[in-house]
Amino acid sequence: MAAYLKALRDLMKGALQLVFPPQCMGCGDSVISDGALCPVCWRDTQFITGTACDRCGVPLPSTGAPEENLALSCDDCLSYARPWQQGRAALGYHGTGKRLVMMLKHGDRLDMAPNLGDWLAEAAAPLVAEGMLVVPVPLHLRRLAKRKYNQAALLAERVARQHQLRHVPTLLARSRHAPPQDRRNFSERFANQAGTFTVPARHRALLRGRPILLIDDVMASGATLSAAAECLRAHESGPVSVAVLARALKDA
Repeated sequence: MAAYLKALRDLMKGALQLVFPPQCMGCGDSVISDGALCPVCWRDTQFITGTACDRCGVPLPSTGAPEENLALSCDDCLSYARPWQQGRAALGYHGTGKRLVMMLKHGDRLDMAPNLGDWLAEAAAPLVAEGMLVVPVPLHLRRLAKRKYNQAALLAERVARQHQLRHVPTLLARSRHAPPQDRRNFSERFANQAGTFTVPARHRALLRGRPILLIDDVMASGATLSAAAECLRAHESGPVSVAVLARALKDA
């Protein structure tokens, strides 16, 4: 019976692909399989692999020296203390990478979340620890009511599933509505996010001492993630690591 049901599902999937052939997530052109990118969009997407900052995931120049197996930090992470332990990013926030983020975030493309979440899960693999809780950066209720979903929570759910970790989407909450970060300089972004998060009382016992994987869609200055991580640490969490789908890069 199981083999029959699998064959039936495969047949239905094949029939659907004949009627609705797979499309590139970036541009809509035909591709071989669902969740794939066409050659043009693939070349325009920067997957962050190899040498990268251990704190924020930004790619770093590689010299091929053996010491590059050690934890490295970018200039920003050497200049500004990060309230988290490690960080990773899957993509550079430009070109097709930025377009994919915007389609998920503002284009109601919830169908893209599983594939983008899988990319993020792969990037976050070095951060995974036993007993870790996966926590998305939350939206304020006002913004959530307008957008209808939290893209960070969709990504976090996929990351948790891929690594068999517990996903707690309500562990963090917004205590106040912060204006958008656009057009603010570095220090203004941090000031704008200060004190915006809280941990609801019902989750504080669960949080205490547990390692946290904090998930968001994009990291620019790191102000939002810093405020969230500081809140978690203030409520006695274990070490906090961060993983984002896309990292804003200065040279992009």
